[in-house]
Amino acid sequence: MEAIALNPVQLHLLKMFSFAKSEEDLEEIKKGLSSYFAKRAEEEMDKLWDEGLWNQEVNEQTLHEHLRTPYEE
Repeated sequence: MEAIALNPVQLHLLKMFSFAKSEEDLEEIKKGLSSYFAKRAEEEMDKLWDEGLWNQEVNEQTLHEHLRTPYEE
């Protein structure tokens, strides 16, 4: 198995997780991280829209795309 070095963000999160002692703490951390990444995704989508790289037509096309990965047997 190959060893993988952790980046500074991963190391910091591991240190912070040591303070979480309960399921409630875990849920709060998960909600906080989810909110953070949802906000970043929304900001990036707004940027694409403002730059004209995303519009309602592209949005509709994406809604109807089949994005599943075919399973191999």
